[in-house]
Amino acid sequence: MQKDKIISNLNKVKENIKKAAAAVDRDHTEVKLLAVSKNQKVDAIKILNEAGVKIFGENRVQELEEKNDKFISENIELDWHFIGHLQRNKVKYLMRMENCRMIESIDSLRLAKEVNKRARKNERKTSVLIEINIASDENKFGITPDRAEVFLRKIINFEHLKVEGLMTVLPYLDNPEKLRSYFKDMKKLFDQLSEDVIQLKELSMGMTNDYQIAVEEGATIVRVGTAIFGEREY
Repeated sequence: MQKDKIISNLNKVKENIKKAAAAVDRDHTEVKLLAVSKNQKVDAIKILNEAGVKIFGENRVQELEEKNDKFISENIELDWHFIGHLQRNKVKYLMRMENCRMIESIDSLRLAKEVNKRARKNERKTSVLIEINIASDENKFGITPDRAEVFLRKIINFEHLKVEGLMTVLPYLDNPEKLRSYFKDMKKLFDQLSEDVIQLKELSMGMTNDYQIAVEEGATIVRVGTAIFGEREY
């Protein structure tokens, strides 16, 4: 029963992404679906992986470690993205996990330096996104848009970081249409930095409540949890 529900939900999300992309003449294959698996059971993640979902997102290092170890023990390789606020003292654990393919939440120079240092120690180059606080929300982390260019110019020179793009987390609103202007601002910033500094590839924005609008406004990664898994199990 759980499997049928999850697969049905997944298909709905995929169809919604296709429709949103088509509405603005985008190719839906430009949009990657990241399944937000925090607080979800391993069996539910397996169902999605078997259905073709490749990228999973976690926001707590310990939970990510435990799940990664479980899947490795079963010879199942997943691509993990870390999507939560990352404390510098936890970076070393992420850098030991080869399957942690990207940190989407680089929100300070000190964190970027620590990731670069730990990546060097583990002889790897780590893909990262810069988290932008596009809505100037005091409850969210991230670089303010006016500081984004200076910040990007600093960290693109870090030898063990591969800066691939930008990410944002927007507040939850009952009417997600009110968030559209923030998504537009993110795309504008993405395009400006790509033109003035370095060509960026990924724009991670949009969650369960607003991912369709994010796709319409240029997202290349949408982070969807509840719409696929159902309400989280705590």
